Amino acid sequence: MRWRLIVVLVAAGLLLAAVVGFNIFKAHMIAQIMAKNSAPPQTVSTVVVDFSDWQPEVTSVGSMRAVRGVDVTTELAGLVRKLNFKSGDDAKGGAVLVELNADSDIAQLHAAQAAADLAQTTYDRDKVQFDAQAISQATLDTDAANLKNLRAQAEAQAALVAKKTLRAPFAGRLGITTVNPGQYLNPGDKVVTLQAIDPILVDFRIPQLQLARLSKGQTLHVTTDAFPGEIFEGKVTAIDPLVDSATRNFQVEASVNNSSRRLLPGMFAQVAVQSGDKKRYLTLPQTAITYNPYGATVFVANKSQDGKSLVAQQVFVTVGGTRGDQAAILAGIKEGDTVVTSGQLKLKNGTQLLVDNSVVPKDDPNPTPQEQ
Repeated sequence: MRWRLIVVLVAAGLLLAAVVGFNIFKAHMIAQIMAKNSAPPQTVSTVVVDFSDWQPEVTSVGSMRAVRGVDVTTELAGLVRKLNFKSGDDAKGGAVLVELNADSDIAQLHAAQAAADLAQTTYDRDKVQFDAQAISQATLDTDAANLKNLRAQAEAQAALVAKKTLRAPFAGRLGITTVNPGQYLNPGDKVVTLQAIDPILVDFRIPQLQLARLSKGQTLHVTTDAFPGEIFEGKVTAIDPLVDSATRNFQVEASVNNSSRRLLPGMFAQVAVQSGDKKRYLTLPQTAITYNPYGATVFVANKSQDGKSLVAQQVFVTVGGTRGDQAAILAGIKEGDTVVTSGQLKLKNGTQLLVDNSVVPKDDPNPTPQEQ
């Protein structure tokens, strides 16, 4: 009986060992098969997360406008005798631009002045006679009234003659004119445009949500596609107290230095108003962030357990403001983390990574359009 029991126990042990060995062998084979069928490493580009100075800005688009701008027109009809400017000239305030033929008006002015001088002589003579009680007070009063009337007529005629000379109402740059000497002008005909463009104004609109972030005197940067890459500085000069009830936007006016006089009225402008103190944020290229219904995520490149390779780990992040190609990250990653910036669409948790940064996405806070 003892030998039978020993044989049974040995047989049971051998059977158990066979079962355990078979399971170990099966697990080993499955692991080998899975290793052979696993996804190959994926090539991605990465960036090391770092802090950047971040200037809060309110951005908008607007249009440039001259500080003073007017179309110089004629108030009276007349024949152009002389043009004292050329198209594109800079004019000083009060400079004579156009002289109209005023010969007949000047003759009438001389006649009116002569009549006024005669009235003055008559009044002076009658005053002497009045002092000698040779004429009445009524006669002297009539002479005085006649003198005032003739002087007023002479002044009105002088004003009429002055209107035949067109002057620049303020200093500025003249536009292109098509008026020529000898041309007849009617009242209201445009002679030339005059624009004061140094400094130049920029009008733009901001949503009412941003009202608390704007104030008079704030610094702003203006760019225009006419001069790519150049930034023109200015200041907020006025904020309209009326909000448009249709769009809920309010108008802002800014003055921009234009000493080079390259900025012109009517130009399209991109405006960035600096609002608040500078802050420091962790920044990433916007291409690194994937948005889905559950939030924003990025893939972080971590070392594998054996330390021989990099593997992807998806983490949720809190995105702040954006500027150009960059986005501010408020939570979810820390300084020094390596984040995937391109190729993340083919990744999942645990995917092995091959890093190739020979071509990386743009990470410019102030990008400019490239047209080719």
